[in-house]
Amino acid sequence: MGDLIKTSSDAVVAAKRIAGKVRRTELRYSEYFSQELAARVFFKLENLQTTGSFKLRGATNKLMMLSDIERAQGCVAASSGNHGAAVACAMQELNTRGVVFVPEHTSKAKVDKIRSYGGEVRHFGTDGLDTEEYAREFALRKGMVYLSPYNDEDVVAGQGTCGVEILEQLPDIDAAFIAVGGGGLVGGVGSVLKASNPAVRIYGCQPKASAVMARSIEAGKILELPSEKTLSDGTAGGIEADAITFELNRAVVDEFILVDEEQIASAMRLYMDAEGDTIEGAAGVAVAAMLARREHIVGKNVVTIVCGGNISREALASVRGRT
Repeated sequence: MGDLIKTSSDAVVAAKRIAGKVRRTELRYSEYFSQELAARVFFKLENLQTTGSFKLRGATNKLMMLSDIERAQGCVAASSGNHGAAVACAMQELNTRGVVFVPEHTSKAKVDKIRSYGGEVRHFGTDGLDTEEYAREFALRKGMVYLSPYNDEDVVAGQGTCGVEILEQLPDIDAAFIAVGGGGLVGGVGSVLKASNPAVRIYGCQPKASAVMARSIEAGKILELPSEKTLSDGTAGGIEADAITFELNRAVVDEFILVDEEQIASAMRLYMDAEGDTIEGAAGVAVAAMLARREHIVGKNVVTIVCGGNISREALASVRGRT
């Protein structure tokens, strides 16, 4: 409970710090999904955030908290794509140099996004966790600052600013559906929502193909598990053994919902047709999880975070082509 309160307080401070550096995204009421689910459904449109995902919040907060000396040393990040683009954008804004390591299979769309903000991209690893471990060691060896995508209090507090905005836009929330990879978004936002109202039900949403956090919490410790290919590449991969998000996720997530690839693709198509926005697989996971719990949200105020919109043409064509 202490970590939850601290994270929530840090997020409130972070929201003031990064104001003007990130977009205050819309919380959109969905006529279609509200009617379909007999609930009041709102989507938090982080797919329309600068760089196309919520990750800019954590990256900006972390970089703004570094000293001038630390920023001058340069920064290193590891990412499946979205965190890397966010770090590159924030570094460009704050006149900082750095390197972003991505797994070998990272989509070209996400690599191009990183480079569009002036980021230097290097490939290493296959799982995400091995990329993180290499990037952390590289930063140590070169005397640079490592920017974790989730295993950092300042990054998690930055992601929590999304929750601060949600409460300002809709104070009365019954349930929130949030995609989970390393657990920074659900840890930050969940802490803010729970600190405001402990009765809010937080659903952690993961693909069955890579459900490391859900399986780890079930086991009571962080597990090393293989990840299969998934549309939700933004949440795929392992978790560092000492990740601060493990205990935070255990404290704030009321239930993990695991969805398969067909559920993700179907949810993405349904959302894009109904709402007119392009979303990536990780956002599709949260929408699919909401649909899977439709009987539990009837008559309730529901917020689903559309965490990102960065998707390759190939992946989008694959989703559109499925029946």
